[in-house]
Amino acid sequence: MKIIFFDTETSGLNCDSCKIIELAMLTVEDGKIIEDYDKFINIREELPSNITKITGITDDMLKSDGVSEREVAEDVFERLTPETLMIAHNCQFDLSFLYMLLKRHFPDEADEIVSNVFWLDTLTVLKDRKEYPHKLADAVSHYGIEKVNFHRAIDDTKALRNVTIALKNERSDLAEYINIFGYNPKYRVDGVIFPFIEYKKQHFHNWMVRQDRILPRL
Repeated sequence: MKIIFFDTETSGLNCDSCKIIELAMLTVEDGKIIEDYDKFINIREELPSNITKITGITDDMLKSDGVSEREVAEDVFERLTPETLMIAHNCQFDLSFLYMLLKRHFPDEADEIVSNVFWLDTLTVLKDRKEYPHKLADAVSHYGIEKVNFHRAIDDTKALRNVTIALKNERSDLAEYINIFGYNPKYRVDGVIFPFIEYKKQHFHNWMVRQDRILPRL
């Protein structure tokens, strides 16, 4: 199976009004990295100052190094072949932005593209494994993984791959989480609601839950 670890940096939190400004995809086949994809996107909009502060990405970087949104949409279209496993931390967020990117440039194909691949949210898995907090940086620290430059998408994908390997080595139930996203019952699900994803209320735990009590089995 082809696996793509992916991460986005965006111009804001709302996928309806904001856009991806950096997309990274780390593609693995048979345990080997076959592609290290990382592109800035020139969205031709001024970035909010808080986004530049968080990500380190500036308007000048997007203007000088960024490619068109159409080019990245074509790259995504080419790589999301059926039955590819897409892995992200807080996948609901990244999937929503990726879908909206595709919808703008491939309106007739976007729904089929995202529904024909598999999605795994390591955040959902992590919430069944360790106590709060659950950011990617917390997972890196919890599993003793070498730290990276967080808030840059390509570095996050490399950390994400190592976190996923640690989760797999810790307990062999990752496959049960495919296309299942947990969410905090105090809040609604943000972003696009996808019919191929099963959304389940997920409470916080102060310990690793028993294997018969993991979210997919509840």
